[in-house]
Amino acid sequence: MENEIILDKIDFGILRLMQENARISNADIARELNMAPSAVLERVKKLEQKKVILQFTTRLNPSLLHQKLLAFVFMKAADGLGCSTTGKALAKIPEVQEVHHVAGEDCYLVKIRTTDSASLMELMRNEFSKIPNILSTRTTIVLETVKEQQQLIIPEK
Repeated sequence: MENEIILDKIDFGILRLMQENARISNADIARELNMAPSAVLERVKKLEQKKVILQFTTRLNPSLLHQKLLAFVFMKAADGLGCSTTGKALAKIPEVQEVHHVAGEDCYLVKIRTTDSASLMELMRNEFSKIPNILSTRTTIVLETVKEQQQLIIPEK
């Protein structure tokens, strides 16, 4: 396997702790894993260099920021297989949180957050309509979110 990245138990421990709390200090990680803080810092830098850690983020409450409407839009596009012109155009729209090129009848699955249904309609009329390859859309509006997370399952190893 080319460029396979090998992670050990310590790497997984660091990742688990950082995923639970991105603000955790190297000293706290070191204490938790019985390591020196300098060794933790070196490991974290290597995990960043290897692109295992992509970024540090803050999870915000969408409702308190007046982004109460969550919708998923399935799209058919005229892009040829392997062409990502439409996907790249969709990714540039600020309200679009995720763009997935999918197998099946549709070409893309897009996750969108807006303030309300009127703003979703405005987005579709003013932004999606500017993307020439979109042939059709099917929108599903979320009534209630039971679970939403970005955390990955980290092996115990």
